[in-house]
Amino acid sequence: MDYIPKSILSPRPAVIFDCRSQLFITRDVLIEMRDALSFISIVTIPLQKTITAMMHKLFPLLALAAVSLFPSVAKAEWNDSIRYHGEIGINIAGGKHTPFWLMNNKYGLSSVERNNGYLRLGAFHDMDTTRRFTWGAGVDLAVAARFSSVFVVQQLYAEAKYRCLNIMAGSKEMSGFISNSDLATGNLTYSGNARPIPQVRVGIFDYADFWGTKGWFAVKGYIAYGKFTDNRWIESWVNKTSKYTLNTLYHSKAIFFRGGNTKKFPLEFELGLEMATQFGGQSYSNGHVTYMPHGWKNFIKALIPMKGGDDTPAGEQVNVEGNMLGSWNFALAWKPKSDWSVKLYYQHFYEDHSMLFFDYPWKDGLWGVEAKFPKNRWISEAVYEFIYNKDQSGSVYWDHTPEINEQVSGRDNYYNHGIYNGWQHWGMGIGNPLIISPIYNANHSLSFLSNRMWGHHLGFKGQPLDELGYRVLASYQKSWGTYEMPFPETKTSFNLMAEVTYKPKKLKGWQADLAFGMDSGPLIGNSYGAMLKISKTGWLFGPKNKKQ
Repeated sequence: MDYIPKSILSPRPAVIFDCRSQLFITRDVLIEMRDALSFISIVTIPLQKTITAMMHKLFPLLALAAVSLFPSVAKAEWNDSIRYHGEIGINIAGGKHTPFWLMNNKYGLSSVERNNGYLRLGAFHDMDTTRRFTWGAGVDLAVAARFSSVFVVQQLYAEAKYRCLNIMAGSKEMSGFISNSDLATGNLTYSGNARPIPQVRVGIFDYADFWGTKGWFAVKGYIAYGKFTDNRWIESWVNKTSKYTLNTLYHSKAIFFRGGNTKKFPLEFELGLEMATQFGGQSYSNGHVTYMPHGWKNFIKALIPMKGGDDTPAGEQVNVEGNMLGSWNFALAWKPKSDWSVKLYYQHFYEDHSMLFFDYPWKDGLWGVEAKFPKNRWISEAVYEFIYNKDQSGSVYWDHTPEINEQVSGRDNYYNHGIYNGWQHWGMGIGNPLIISPIYNANHSLSFLSNRMWGHHLGFKGQPLDELGYRVLASYQKSWGTYEMPFPETKTSFNLMAEVTYKPKKLKGWQADLAFGMDSGPLIGNSYGAMLKISKTGWLFGPKNKKQ
């Protein structure tokens, strides 16, 4: 990776934002499945009583997390509602894997292994978006069969907001910017495909107006530091002859601008830059261990990308320390009415300085269009996307030497790095899932083996009846492998999912989702299956008429 000038990353001072008016708002398959289904049958008799009882047990954890961070205000707000959520998911599949869209974009709470299941229980105190100061916290735990781990801490966090300023500490499910989290494939930097990374994040999480612009110009952004939590899984799963890294640290930041006031004119645009870094940790390769530095200087170099010091490998001293990556995001939306809109968006991914700006043509990217239809029960929202990642700055890479003082920064090798694990957490890609995650790799390497690809995707949903909704996702892609390890022949994959959601009016808070999925093609193999998910959401405290 090339050097990135610090000037492009200097954060804008928060004082220019108008915060005053912001109201933010592993054994035999049959044995394991028998045990899993037996467990699920026990805890679901009756499901509602079990969920409610366990929520009361989880509630002290929620209270402890919140009070420890915000002791001065927690006591005053315990009369607010505490939302609980219980969920059981069972996946039955045939073929090679769990069908693609039955396991991807689920924040990592899924499994590539066929015939799996989980029980999930959570309690949450949601932030009150009508208050100047508000706080929130959440505990969300799961037990699973045939997952990467039996016990999952899916979410454990506390957060607070004062005017437009936010802070969050812990693991929380957060969707990416720009694209539709229900229907799109996912953003190129963050997609909601992997488990949340524990972090401390500060910034302006929701758009805040600039002073004097009267709602025509707004900004949001954040800075975060954290740590990957998949050490044990990596040590148990990875092929020890391949490179891997443990105790990897995490940094990310973003700044987004929005222009337009749809209350006065229906056109709105967004422009944003996301950046992320893997740094620190210990890198293992062919029996050799490299200890990467992780002092305060390295935290600063993650924030402002700079060359590595004498305590880093030679490649880091020439380029940028750590695995730097990110994306430019552009969107243009037409919103003439509150119940319908159309949005065009483009995301440009970069792995180094050359594609951060315009050193090379921007041939790669993700193009999308999203439409929301006015009062249409049969198709209420639809998304089409095209992703193209074949170029990657070209097929030639040359790092300048004293003898040949020329730099050709091709072969960007998206989501991969020479020292660090690929851009993944617990085997699942953190970015767009159409670049197939390492969890699919038969050789148990943590690299992305098919990042040179293009693909089409269509997603749509509707609500034909008051109690019945549906969602359909369909994707097709063709992959050439990578520049370093090209496939002898191109590989394709077609992935389909159809889901029906039932919310009975007489059983408030209950929901059942039944989804069918299938994959076809040599890229990840042929699979077919179904997933049944039953959930209950309710309130432990607060008014009885809370919306569920």
